[in-house]
Amino acid sequence: MSHALEYRCIGCMEATVTREFDVSHLSRTCPVCGEFERFVNTVVVERVNALAADPPAHLHWEQLDRTRKFLIAERVSRKDHSIEDFETVDPDDEDERDADASTGAEA
Repeated sequence: MSHALEYRCIGCMEATVTREFDVSHLSRTCPVCGEFERFVNTVVVERVNALAADPPAHLHWEQLDRTRKFLIAERVSRKDHSIEDFETVDPDDEDERDADASTGAEA
């Protein structure tokens, strides 16, 4: 018999379900919030929480949207990726590049 894994609703973050298979997420109607939501493997949820508690500066973690945070956490916790494999652009730098592009200036 395989090991049961827990999955958490990312809508309300309260409901959990256990399954005998290992996937990054599953979709189902949440018994707590009533929404058809993704239930994410708790290993991924724990990694999101750990990254939020000690965010890597090069990722500008606080400026990433929720989906991007879960994607990065999933790749780091369930695949052979390192946090250094990911790179994001500082929105302030992106605004500068956009301004340079519109004026024809070289960055």
